[in-house]
Amino acid sequence: MRELWFAIVAVMFTAYVVLDGYDLGAGALHLFVARTGDERRHVLAAVGPFWDANEVWLLAAGGALFVAFPRVLAAGLSGFYLAIFLVIWCLVLRAVAIEFRSHVADDLWRHFWDVVFAVASALLAILFGAAIGNVIRGLPLDRDGWFALTLFTSFGTAPPVGILDWYTVLTGVFALVALVGHGAVFLVWRTGGAVAERARRVAGVAFAVLAVLWVVVTAATAAVNPELFGALGHRPLAWLGLLLAVGGLATVITGIRGNRPLASFLGSSAWIAGMLIATAACLFPVLLRAIPDPGLSITVANGGNTAEGLRPALGWWAVGFPIALVYFVVLFRIHRGKAVAAREGEGY
Repeated sequence: MRELWFAIVAVMFTAYVVLDGYDLGAGALHLFVARTGDERRHVLAAVGPFWDANEVWLLAAGGALFVAFPRVLAAGLSGFYLAIFLVIWCLVLRAVAIEFRSHVADDLWRHFWDVVFAVASALLAILFGAAIGNVIRGLPLDRDGWFALTLFTSFGTAPPVGILDWYTVLTGVFALVALVGHGAVFLVWRTGGAVAERARRVAGVAFAVLAVLWVVVTAATAAVNPELFGALGHRPLAWLGLLLAVGGLATVITGIRGNRPLASFLGSSAWIAGMLIATAACLFPVLLRAIPDPGLSITVANGGNTAEGLRPALGWWAVGFPIALVYFVVLFRIHRGKAVAAREGEGY
């Protein structure tokens, strides 16, 4: 039962990254692909029907983690206290920027909120990437399963560690480039004209850089956590994830060259999902890796809820998850086609 819930939590977080990832990426690059007020409203019209619904997946994934592995959530909320507040502030500022930019018909006001939207979106991508880097690198867990992290120490990966070091900064930059590329292909698919053309150029550069960074991050991960790659040989699901990621990246590149925006977006989604699936499969059964003593790690066995608690939760999840999927299918169906920018004084 706990193994099943490990998979469920991984699926929920993967859904969040794939779905909210494209509007984080679109937000981070929208100052570069949209030069005028009309063009920026065009970008906001593309992400507007989806961004707030996408963020619900983060709450749902956190709820699944709370139900299945409460010890992990308790330790993470305490240890990542500063980082979590940074994430919350960025989420709030993104929402405020989207909703407030058109309340005053003044160029300075709107440019301020456009910059806030871009910076908050980029910071969220970096913070989420750094969070994954922390989980892979390991955390200074004590015998009771608690840890505390400063923002940074020596920028090394050996204890004492902080939230930021050379590896977690690298994974943060990797995540930013990945989500910028994801957002760019989404804008190519959902917009048109100058915005789509600039987004296509950004996507080409982003995925070329991403292919190089993938090699660099893989080598860095092997140095920081050799056990991760040791598990790869006997984890078929990890190989399936890698195949999905490679196929997705190839689809993105051919889709950009062949002017097939939907194929590029689906390929980008497959790449992200494949990478996360492979990572989760290699980490299993460890949830929070302890350094320098791996014996103190929180695992599926010692960090999970009881079977009596997990069975009824699985019943509720089996009802709620399909409803959520149907909702998103209907949402994309309703808003199919190219987005149309709101007129001046209307909407975003």
